[in-house]
Amino acid sequence: MTPAGSGRAWLVVAGGVAAAVHVGKLPPALPVLRETLGLSLVEAGFLLSLVQFAGMTLGLIVGLAADRLGLKRTMVAGLAVTGLASLAGGFATTPAALLGLRALEGLGFLLASMPAPGLIRRLVPPGRMSAMLGVWGAYMPFATALALLGGPAWMAWAGWPGWWWLLGGLSLVMAAALARRLPRDPETAVAGRGAWASRVRKTLAAPGPWLVAFAFGVYSAQWLAVIGFLPSIYLAAGISLSTAAAATAFAAAVNILGNLAAGRLLQRGVPAPSLLAAGYLTMGIASVLAFSDALPESGAGPLFRYLAVLAFSAVGGVIPGTLFSLAVRLAPAEDTVSTTVGWMQQWSALGQFLGPPAVAWVAARVGGWQWSWLVTSGCAGLGLLLAAWAARTRETRSH
Repeated sequence: MTPAGSGRAWLVVAGGVAAAVHVGKLPPALPVLRETLGLSLVEAGFLLSLVQFAGMTLGLIVGLAADRLGLKRTMVAGLAVTGLASLAGGFATTPAALLGLRALEGLGFLLASMPAPGLIRRLVPPGRMSAMLGVWGAYMPFATALALLGGPAWMAWAGWPGWWWLLGGLSLVMAAALARRLPRDPETAVAGRGAWASRVRKTLAAPGPWLVAFAFGVYSAQWLAVIGFLPSIYLAAGISLSTAAAATAFAAAVNILGNLAAGRLLQRGVPAPSLLAAGYLTMGIASVLAFSDALPESGAGPLFRYLAVLAFSAVGGVIPGTLFSLAVRLAPAEDTVSTTVGWMQQWSALGQFLGPPAVAWVAARVGGWQWSWLVTSGCAGLGLLLAAWAARTRETRSH
């Protein structure tokens, strides 16, 4: 494949970041939005998670439909929808309007992100595909860190509507760049409705897709809940918005390390269930240390709490990288890999939809964040059970 093909693959990654930055743009804006629009804590939780509504309901369908519509056309359309919804969101004056546009942003994000791995596979040579897909796997934490770092400074200058307009414009620019630079979608035969139904039936009748789907759901629920509310937690502790956003951005960025490490460890023969167990166990213990009263409020306590958050994100990052590998291996047939990944993404979105409101509800009930670990550690406990299920599945397949 030519250097131009590799450059276009990097452009696809950049397009994914331009879509994913809309997921991460909200946490630094939440304190401002709660003040200007009068959002309750639970409304703020749903605002965090509504961007995942489309993925929660349509992930499997979009995974099937992208091949029919064309991968390039689907990604360009997704960036356009996300950009236009964000531009409109900057004019919102009520929580209901912002919530509705947030859901539309989620649809655009889903359309933009689902075709990207297929486009990368089309654009790069086989020898570079794994490495490039590993780079793609880190697009979400990178976009989240970027939004958390840039958001406070931009909002201080242009307000939260200006932040919405800036990122909406970025998505539209990337949509135009992809439309111009990517090669045209190939003309391929379109599978009929019967073939689609057969792929869905095979996927949902097998245990493997359910395993990776549940595992991704309980991971994403706790990760977004912690990273999403971290700026608000730090502000409540008297830390400035810029410092809180920078600390949260770094916590999101270290998740990239886990994603990249998962691929290397799997290549060296570390069993996938062991990586999953290590990730979930670390997330469970770290969330207890970060949010409970186990560490003191003064002295070295805050530093150790932050180190626990970093461990939560960094070691937890091995989970998504491992699950993408498992999804390919546990798909019931070669023609169900994409639907298995789509099903996994759908449950990931469900976890991200439910996790932040659950943590917000607990915090609202007890008047603080000290019991948030009940939700996150509960998710981690379920993850450990799923890791054990994955180990049994692996043993069965090895015999």
